[in-house]
Amino acid sequence: MLNLITDVPGLKVGNAQDETVLSGVTAVIFDEPAIASIAIHGGAPGVRDTALLDPEMTVERVDALVLSGGSAFGLDAPGGVQAALRTAGRGFPVGSVKVPIVPGAILFDLLNGGDKTWPRMSPYWELGHAAAEAVATDFAIGSVGAGFGATTANLRGGLGSASCRTAGGFTVGALVAANAIGSATIGSGPHFWAAPYEQNGEFGGLGLPARIETADLDLVIKGAAAPKPENTTIAIVATDAALTKGGARRLAVMAHDGMSRALRPSHAAMDGDLIFAASTGRAGKTPDTRDHIEIGQAAADCLARAIARAVFAAAPAPKVPGAKPAWRELFFNSGVSDTQ
Repeated sequence: MLNLITDVPGLKVGNAQDETVLSGVTAVIFDEPAIASIAIHGGAPGVRDTALLDPEMTVERVDALVLSGGSAFGLDAPGGVQAALRTAGRGFPVGSVKVPIVPGAILFDLLNGGDKTWPRMSPYWELGHAAAEAVATDFAIGSVGAGFGATTANLRGGLGSASCRTAGGFTVGALVAANAIGSATIGSGPHFWAAPYEQNGEFGGLGLPARIETADLDLVIKGAAAPKPENTTIAIVATDAALTKGGARRLAVMAHDGMSRALRPSHAAMDGDLIFAASTGRAGKTPDTRDHIEIGQAAADCLARAIARAVFAAAPAPKVPGAKPAWRELFFNSGVSDTQ
């Protein structure tokens, strides 16, 4: 187990980023078309081709899912992934033509200090194509891909992932670009809200603080004076359990609990917090009712861990105006060993 979403058999992940733009793209490409759905709980989402993920829609499976920075400009990224898949002969057959099915979602990172004065075309189509060509089972987390330019209310965000196996023998994983309106850490200290779900010191092993003060529960958000849509946490959860589209939709809904466990606040009116859920069906057995519940719980736990891992692994930001510090810049000596 790599503690990555790619522990779920049947998918790979690729990242691409532009250091000048301070933004990037992450692509999840399935070895074979996968059942998928979505749950959007934020009030200001940005998406492409997600209507077909509703359980009643005709197309059941997707070839890939894409997370991108760039706000609405980032909606070009799925086109680049789609082009790479078309070259590979992938896609939904329509007569003699194959159309790769590539839903995507974006986060807002346009005001993070990177140079967004690109010429006629945004860079996101090319970043999407590069991410598709870079897919692998093992991949970096932190300041990469769609998380490259991400931030939280007080720290640099990033790309995170985590995985687990359920008691029923199914594998579950999460992948997230953490660009939250709120905070992943408690007050001004190094501890993560997701601490109760941590496994094997994966984000420092600090646990919870000895005491959570009243002030630690105060509202801390981006643009506190006048909140603007400068955020959104977008994620993918996946399992090898065989699910219907309706089952995938329920998995996405349950996984949102992980976002609320790891970020305070989440699902606000001015963010687009959303989760894709996918099933590769590679487990070779059918989940029963208890398995479905356990898979949903595991997905929420994995997502909480992935969010904390994203912030924990983020590298120091480039020296640009208004750059937020990385967790490691402020807290790495807070009882965290060099091996973690």
